[in-house]
Formats: sequence, C-alpha cells, structure tokens
Amino acid sequence: MTQQSQLLVSAIVVFDIDGVVRDVGGSYRRAIADTVEYFTQDAYRPSLADIDVLKSEGVWNNDWEASQELIYRYFEAQGQQRNSLALDYAKIVAFFQSRYRGSDPDNWTGYICNEPLLLNSSYLNELSHAGIAWGFFSGATRGSANYVLEKRLGLQSPVLVAMEDAPSKPDPTGLMATVQQLTSDILDNSTPVLYVGDTVADMYTVKKARSLDPSRMWIGVGVLPPHVQESLQRRNAYAETLKIAGAKVIFDSVQELTPTEIQKLV
Repeated sequence: MTQQSQLLVSAIVVFDIDGVVRDVGGSYRRAIADTVEYFTQDAYRPSLADIDVLKSEGVWNNDWEASQELIYRYFEAQGQQRNSLALDYAKIVAFFQSRYRGSDPDNWTGYICNEPLLLNSSYLNELSHAGIAWGFFSGATRGSANYVLEKRLGLQSPVLVAMEDAPSKPDPTGLMATVQQLTSDILDNSTPVLYVGDTVADMYTVKKARSLDPSRMWIGVGVLPPHVQESLQRRNAYAETLKIAGAKVIFDSVQELTPTEIQKLV
C-alpha cells in the first residue's frame, strides 16, 4: 500500500530537505562561505555560526539571497552603502552553483555529491505502514531536491514542492500545496500536519499556515542540523531558538520522529 493510495491516515508529515534529509554543513553552507569570500575579495569568510545568525532572522531561506545579504553586510560594516555596490545577483548565483553543483551542468561534481544522508528510505516505509502520509517541501531547487530524493534515496516520484514551485519560506504557500497533493485521496480533510525543519523560517512557515487554515492542526517539529551538535552550548542555544520560533518538539535526528512520537504529538 502506497502513501498515495491510503484513504484514511492518522497524520501527514512534510519534511524540509536541507539539514533534515541531508547534512548541508559541508555543501550549501560551504558554498555560501565560498561565495561571500569570493565577492568580498577574500576579506571575509562567514563561519557556520555567522550563517546561523543570519538564518535565525527567519527570512533568508534562499541561500543565494543569503550569500548576497552577507556580502552586503560585510561592505556596510566597512562604511559602504549597499546601493553603491555593483553586485550582480546572477553572477552570485552562478558562482554559488559552480561550487555546490560543480562546473559541469550535466554531470554534477560539486559539494552536493558528498552530502551525508540523515534519513533512509526504510524510515519512510515505516511511516507509510503506520498510516502516515509524507512528502517534501524545500527551498532547494527541484534538481537538487530530486538528486537526493530519487538518486540517493531511491524514492519514486515523491510528492515534492521545491524552489521553482512556490514562494520562499516563511511564506506557507508551498507547505499548503504539499499538503493538498498528499490529501487528494484522504477522506478526512482535517488530518493533522507536522512540518519537520531545521530553521526559524521553517517554524514561521507553520505559524503562517496555522493562521491561514486554523481548522487543521499544524505542528512544527524542529530537527537540529549536525553542525550545531558539535558543542552542547551551541546545540542548546539553537534548540532554544527553534522553540521560540514555534517548534513544539525538537529532535537531534529526523528518524527520532517515529510513528509513536507522531501519535503523541497529534
């Protein structure tokens, strides 16, 4: 029985991808640092903590825009006005992609090839067998998302709303579109939804979905990305940030969100 064929489900789980399904500390975050370093002429390379501080503002889900913003802020700290800077966003995107995907658009050789996976397909099968529908809503490009979901995890045409399909988080349009796809064959249209993410923007997305559709239970589930778990102080600070942003529960690993834990939440 597939997730699409189930007519009665106990819950719907929508997963973010970056920091939840795959560890992007050495890929997306590294590409941000490379890009900022390049466009500041090697004067500034943001640390993972610097990037987390920016992300904690809840509006920098798009890593191309995050890179540009860090570049702007560096030059502003040097006394320059951003409207006097001749930054070319297209060139920022192209440089970022050359690091993340690699220089060959048809044969990816960049940082994406070495991203550790944070869940496996058997975990998703457990959810399906427990009557839990699941899908993905991510700010990653569709190509990048499908690379990990289909090529790495071996999923067959999973429900996915990616960067090209919806406005950037915390706009809830993409989350609600994912849920709509997952509920097309579900009899009960009030089935609780859990959105699993690792950033403030993810938790804000849940809040906004709740305000638009208060008839359904919307639950924010926080997952701590691996790079913040390297010290207890950093882990606890990051967890507190997610709680303040609206996470109902926080896990060190996405696979700790078992069918039993899901039932407790709903």
